[in-house]
Amino acid sequence: MTDSAAAVFSSGVVVSSGVIDEFTLRLTLVLFVSVVVVTLFAALLTAPQRDEISEFYLGNRNMSPLRNGLAMCGDYVSAATLLGSTGLVALTGYDGLLYLGGTTVAWVLVLLVIAEPLRNSGRFTLGDTLALRLPHHQRPVRLALAVTTLVVTTLYLVAQLVGSVALLTQFVGEPSGTTRTLCVVAIGTVVVVYASLGGMPGATFIQVVKAVMLVSGVAITAFMVLHHYRWNVDALLAAAADNSGVGERFLASGLRYGGGTTSKLDFFSLQLAIVLGLAALPHVAMRLLAPRTGRVLRASVVWAMGLVGFVCLAAGVLGLGATAVVGRDAIARIDPKGDAAVLLLAQSLGGGVLTALISSLAFVTLLAVAAGLTLAAASSLAHDLYGQVIRKGRATQAEELGVARLSGVVVGVLGMLLALVSWEISTATLAFLAFAIAASAILPVLVYSLFWRRFTGRGALLSLYGGLICSVLLVVFSPVVSSTPASLYPDVDFAWFPLQNPGIVSIPAGFLLGWLGSVPGRHQDSARYADFEVRALVGTDHE
Repeated sequence: MTDSAAAVFSSGVVVSSGVIDEFTLRLTLVLFVSVVVVTLFAALLTAPQRDEISEFYLGNRNMSPLRNGLAMCGDYVSAATLLGSTGLVALTGYDGLLYLGGTTVAWVLVLLVIAEPLRNSGRFTLGDTLALRLPHHQRPVRLALAVTTLVVTTLYLVAQLVGSVALLTQFVGEPSGTTRTLCVVAIGTVVVVYASLGGMPGATFIQVVKAVMLVSGVAITAFMVLHHYRWNVDALLAAAADNSGVGERFLASGLRYGGGTTSKLDFFSLQLAIVLGLAALPHVAMRLLAPRTGRVLRASVVWAMGLVGFVCLAAGVLGLGATAVVGRDAIARIDPKGDAAVLLLAQSLGGGVLTALISSLAFVTLLAVAAGLTLAAASSLAHDLYGQVIRKGRATQAEELGVARLSGVVVGVLGMLLALVSWEISTATLAFLAFAIAASAILPVLVYSLFWRRFTGRGALLSLYGGLICSVLLVVFSPVVSSTPASLYPDVDFAWFPLQNPGIVSIPAGFLLGWLGSVPGRHQDSARYADFEVRALVGTDHE
C-alpha cells in the first residue's frame, strides 16, 4: 500500500479524493450502468402483464430450486456482507469470523423450523398466515403486522441507501451534499422501478443476477488470495497475524468483543438478533412463499444455505487476505470501519479491473436487496393494510395492484428522504435494529401461530407492538444514540441501557408478551388450530 493511496481522516471521516483511481471509477460506472440497463429491461419484460396480484406478489412459481435459492441468497446477502463483514474480519480477525458464522447459521433455523409450515399456510404475505390462524382478530393483527413490516423494511432500506453513499465515498472521498443527493435518488429511483413496475418477477431477476455475480466475484478474489499464498492456509493466517499489528491476538477471541462482560453480552445480543431475525425479515419470508411445492422450497433453502455459507466463507478469506496483503493499519487509515478492505485487496491483487468488478458488484448488491425490501413493504401495505383492513377484502385485483405499485413509490421516496436526513448514521446500526425488531416482534408471533394452540389475537398484538416499541426504546437509550464519541449525539448522555443491540432483552420480551396476552381469557382462536395445523404441516386444508 503506497502512501499516495492513504487517505487523511478527521474524526473518522474521509477527506481525501477517495481510494479508487479515475480509470477504476470510469470502469465501475460502465459496468454498473450496463448491469442496471440490462436488468431494468429484463424486469420490464418480465413484469406482470395482467391485473393478477398473485403474479405481482409471487412471480413465476415454477422456478427451479437453484434459481429460487439464488434469489433467496440475493435477497439476504447485502453489501454489508461484502464490504462490512470483510472489513470486520480484516480489523478484528477471529471476532469478525465469529460474526460471519452467525450469518450462516441463521439459515438453519429457517430450513428446520419456519420455511415449510409458512409456505403451506401462507398466501401472499405473513398477514395471510396470521389471518388464517387468528380469524377473529385478523384485521387488528394485519394492521399491527403492516406497521411492523413497514418499520423493519424502511430501516433496512435506509441502510442500503446510506450504504450507497458510504460506497461512493471510497471513490470520490467525502461527497458534497449535491453528490450525496444524486447518489441516493439515482439508486432509489432504480429500486422503485424494479419493485413497482417489475413486481416479484423483476425483483427476482435482479436478485438472481446479483447472486451469480456475487458468488463469482468473491470466488475469483478468494482464489487469487489463496493462490497468492500457494494454497497454504497456515501461511495466510501467519501473514495476517504478522500484518495485523497485534500478533497472535488477531487470531484469538477478544480483539473486538473481549473488552469485558458488557462487550461479550453485546456480541451475544447481536448474534441472537441475526440468527433469529433472518427467519422473520419480511422480504425473506415473502420469498419463502414463492415456491409452488414444499419439495421445491426445501431444495431452494438448501441451495440458499450453501450459497450464503460459501459467500461468508469467501468473505472470511478476503478479510484475512486484506490484512495479510494490505495491512491492518493501512486499512484503518483509509477507513476506520474497514469497508474499504476488500477494495484495497482487489487493487493490490488485480489492479483496476478487479477493483471495478468488486465495486460494481457492491452497487448491484445494494440494488437487489433494496428492491426486495421495497416490494415486501409495498405488498404488506397494499394487501394487508389496504386490501384487508381498509377495504375488508372487497378490493378488486386491479385496484389492489394499483395500490401496490403506488406503495412501492411511496416506500422508495420515504427511504430516500430518510437516507438523506440520516446519512451519518452507521448502516450497521440501522440494519441490526431491523434484525432486532424482526426477531422481537414478528418472530414470536410467527412461531406461536405455527406451533402453539392457545395463541390468541391479543397475544399477537402485544407481541408485535411490544417487541417493536421495546427494541426502539432500548436503542434510543443506548450508546448508539448518546454517551460515547461514536454516538449519534456524543455530547449528551441519556444512555441507561449499556448494549448497542437490544436483542438479548427485546427478543425474550416479545415472546413473553405474546405468552402473557394469550394465557388469560378466552381462546376462541384455538378451535381453528386443528385445521390450521394440518394445512401448515401437509399443505392442504383439513377435510
